[in-house]
This record gives sequence, C-alpha cells and structure tokens, in this order.
Amino acid sequence: MKQRLLHFTYQYGALVFIGLVVLFFSLYNEYFFTYSNLTDILRAISIVTLVGIGVTISLMVDGFDLSVGATMSLATVVTASLMVWYEMPLAVVLIVPLLVGAAVGLLNAFLIVKIRIPDLLATLAVMYIITGIHKTYSRGYSIYNHMPMRDGSTAPGVMLDSFLWIGQGKLLGVPFPVILMAIAVIGAHVFFKYTRWGRQMIMTGGNEEAARLSGLRVKRVRVAAYIASGVFAAAGGILFAARVGSGQIDAGAPYLMESVAAVFIGYSVFAAGRPNIIGTFFGAVLVGVLVNGLTMMNVQYYAYDIVKGAILVLALAVTFVQTRRKKA
Repeated sequence: MKQRLLHFTYQYGALVFIGLVVLFFSLYNEYFFTYSNLTDILRAISIVTLVGIGVTISLMVDGFDLSVGATMSLATVVTASLMVWYEMPLAVVLIVPLLVGAAVGLLNAFLIVKIRIPDLLATLAVMYIITGIHKTYSRGYSIYNHMPMRDGSTAPGVMLDSFLWIGQGKLLGVPFPVILMAIAVIGAHVFFKYTRWGRQMIMTGGNEEAARLSGLRVKRVRVAAYIASGVFAAAGGILFAARVGSGQIDAGAPYLMESVAAVFIGYSVFAAGRPNIIGTFFGAVLVGVLVNGLTMMNVQYYAYDIVKGAILVLALAVTFVQTRRKKA
C-alpha cells in the first residue's frame, strides 16, 4: 500500500498539487476560476514557457543554458529598436531577433563544444557578455515610441500595431500568445517524441559516449540544441516586447529563474524524472497559478519567490527520492 502511494505521488503528484492549488484559490476568490482570469494566467506564462522550452532543450543534451534571460533581454531591445529607431517592416522585426538568438546559441555551442568549457561556466560568461551588449546597444534606456535621442531629436518610428497584436490580440476569443504557446509546446513535444533529430538529442543527453559510438554526430547535435535554446529565448523576448509595447532593458532577468523553476518542476510530471516539454509546460502553469493566486490574496510580491522556491524544492525532492529508490 505504501509503495503504491509513493508511486502514485511520483506519477501524478505534480498534477494533483496543481489541481489542489487551483481549488484553493477558486474557493478563496470567486473571480479566480473564470475564463478571463484563466486566460490571463495562460497569457502570463506564455513567455515563461517559451524560454523554458529553450532551457529544456539544452538539458536534453545534458547541458544547461544560463544565458536565456540575457538573450531574451537582447531580443526585446533589438525588436523595439528595429521599429522605433529604424522603422523596419514587420518581417524584419520578427526575423532579426531570432537570428540574434541563434547567434548567441552558436556562441554558447562554440565555447562548450569546441573550446570545451563546462556548460554552466560558458553560459554564465555569455550571460554577462550579452547583458552588457544589450545595455550598451540601448545605452541603458528602455526603447519606446517617440523616445528622445542623443542628438536632441525624437525617435522617428513607433511600435507597429500589427506587431503589438501578437502580444495583445485575440484569435477566436483566445489570446494570441496562448495560441503561440500551444503551438510551441505541441511542436516541441512532437519533435522529441517522433523525429529522428529529437531522439538523437535525447540519446546524446542520456549517454554521450554511447551515442557517439553508435554513429551519432554528438557535437552537431549539441550545437543544434544550443542554437534552438537561443531561438526560443529570443522568441520570448519578441513576445514580451509585443505584450508591453516597449523594449525594456533586463526584461529577461526574472524570466530566467521562473523558466528554470518550471523546467525542474516538470521533472516530477508523469514520473518523467528528466527534462521534458509537457512537464515544463505544467511547471509554468503551476508558477503562473501561484503568482496569480497570491496576487489576488494581496500577498506582498517579495514573498512570491519564497513560495516558488519551496514548491521547487518539493518537486525535486519527490523526483530524486523516487529516482534513488529505482536505482536501489
């Protein structure tokens, strides 16, 4: 009986806990469990989920990308500057930041795969470099419509309405960021479950030496993973700029820790015990529900991190205790 209870907790504990948290906040506040508020939660976690998918992909190949927050910040200010400073069309506004994210991922891959610097140290160094670059590029200021320029003039461009719709609009009554998030989650899940490249990434992360001996080009696989991580972080930056209507410096800093928390909470979803896309999504849902519910309860914002940290510790404890039991 005890063994069955432990197995059930490991298998479905995270989902049960999310359900209990939703039930608690619903009973506490009648406006919590409404369509409007639930879609607000999903819209709020769309950026966390996109960045979290990037972190998940790096973990899939037994790495870890700490630069995703800085990459998101860089993409945010680049996106805004293309419209406000240079009056670029929408296609350029969307493509260039994604290429910037891919370039950051390529830099990470070069340091890790070619120079052989450990993942944590390499991406930590890149995080500082990209943070400095994005602040230097924006001269330490957020970028917004008609902002004053250094020569005394005002910026010639504005944030495009078509661009702002990406972060603020609705399609068939559903916020468009939620639709983008659903496409990203389903697409990434299908990629890892049913494609050759996805399985190669999982094999590389499981045992790199065995993957290499079986003929996989593990270096190329790891490079691709870090490029994908940078692209997803940049996508989060684009969505953030579209949501708030400006390019804010350090926009990605808080999203780094929330995305990492979502990824590791996801380890305990469906007894995965490893990084997985569906788990990352549910981890982001839990983080979003907690923040929204605590806000409705008028809990001071500086206490949020205590709650999120405690939940992360609980999820990791359940995951790794069960993992040790299996090994034993």
